[in-house]
Amino acid sequence: MTRTAVVTGASSGIGEATARRLAAEGFEVVAAARRRERLDKLAAEIPAIRPVTLDVTSEESVAELAASLERCDVLVNNAGGAVGLEPVAEALVDDWRGMYEVNVLGSLRVTKALLPKLIASGDGVLLMLTSTAGLVSYEGGGGYCAAKHAQTSMTETLRLELCGEPVRVIEIAPGMVQTEEFALTRFRGDAERARQVYQGVPDPLTADDVADAIAWTVTRPSHVNIDRLVIRPRAQAAQHKVHRVS
Repeated sequence: MTRTAVVTGASSGIGEATARRLAAEGFEVVAAARRRERLDKLAAEIPAIRPVTLDVTSEESVAELAASLERCDVLVNNAGGAVGLEPVAEALVDDWRGMYEVNVLGSLRVTKALLPKLIASGDGVLLMLTSTAGLVSYEGGGGYCAAKHAQTSMTETLRLELCGEPVRVIEIAPGMVQTEEFALTRFRGDAERARQVYQGVPDPLTADDVADAIAWTVTRPSHVNIDRLVIRPRAQAAQHKVHRVS
């Protein structure tokens, strides 16, 4: 029987790359995101991908996703993102609220809705795409770090609560990944500031690198759980230690 994988935030970046990679691994992939036109284009290219419009901030939208699925063997909670780099003293509450709503509560909504199907599969995999920002804080990252720390904590709690159930709980925590939208969104569309994040960094991670790690973890034998996989480019030794060349 073909296994079904649900990938949220699948219209671009790591989510799109993961949908492509899991389809190549033989999964039937439900690619879920708000931007349906991008998903339709992806599905037209890859028959194993089924597009579903999803807003993880909407209980109704998440419920519609769950109702549309006959089964769910793998859930990749990828939808998320960062907005702003203001220090805490100058933080914009709406930005913090938005990041928490998508990264944390969005993952919570989808997890709650699909967990019964993951358990019913007899060999489910629940994967949270977090960040090294969920492990180490940094200046200007207060809101994003808070959201990702919360998501990491939720993952750890789920692993404890689901012990004994046929579900593996995995966390993938990437460091510096260069995608088309992450930094651009963080800097509210300022392309020059977004470009400077990666300037001089030899070979930052790509979305395909992270998708490769995701595919490896979810295809391990069912008795093998990869609790947490931290993945950074060689040029990044830590949040504050990045090698750059002129």
